Amino acid sequence: MKQGDQKKVLTDVLLPVYNEEHILEKSVNRLREFLSAECKHLNWIISIGDNASTDKTLEVARKLEKQFSNVRVFHLPRKGRGRMVKYAWTRSEADVLSYMDIDLSTDLKAFPPMIQAIIDGYDIAIGSRQYKGADVDRSLRREIISRGYIWVLKLLLRFPFTDAQCGFKAISKQAVSELFSHIKDDEWFFDTELLHIAHQEGYKVKEIPVRWIEDRDSRVKIMRTAWLDILGVLRMIGYRRGSLK
Repeated sequence: MKQGDQKKVLTDVLLPVYNEEHILEKSVNRLREFLSAECKHLNWIISIGDNASTDKTLEVARKLEKQFSNVRVFHLPRKGRGRMVKYAWTRSEADVLSYMDIDLSTDLKAFPPMIQAIIDGYDIAIGSRQYKGADVDRSLRREIISRGYIWVLKLLLRFPFTDAQCGFKAISKQAVSELFSHIKDDEWFFDTELLHIAHQEGYKVKEIPVRWIEDRDSRVKIMRTAWLDILGVLRMIGYRRGSLK
């Protein structure tokens, strides 16, 4: 993707959600204001991806879709962040696909450089809470689990990145079309699997240091997620470069 074509780039910002009626409208409005003010060089659309919510999340999402021409809604009857990201990104017409957590825990100032990395030729760009320059506010428990997980990835998979699961990522449409049919996980390990396969296959990945504040009302079940991640890591140990062919 050439930098000179920047004004023509359409960027899709996906917000995967599950039972987020209390924060959805506020976060979408905040994101729209930021994109309108700070991303005037881009064409953009916000996609709300509802994963089987049992509250009024889908109702709020449909209301926002009717209110704003640059907001649309995807709905799946099953949970799973990876499932929604794969579903929405493979159906998007955008040149650059991105997603972020609905709580906007990651400072939005990191969004323009993340998208610019894809425009400049990187295949994937990720927000990192441990890369040099990052600023993180989270509990000691979350810090220990996060650093421990990266240590496991480096030990067992020779993972070269400093973060795997920060909910703040972007990817080129071409990389989506080439990689996604090979990613098996539909939940939280999706991010790690994507990055591991991309690295093994020689795709260019850019890490962006971010300011990140933990959401104390997070719906993530940390211990269950950590266990599923370990199972995913064990599955990926056998992956070798060239497996896509």
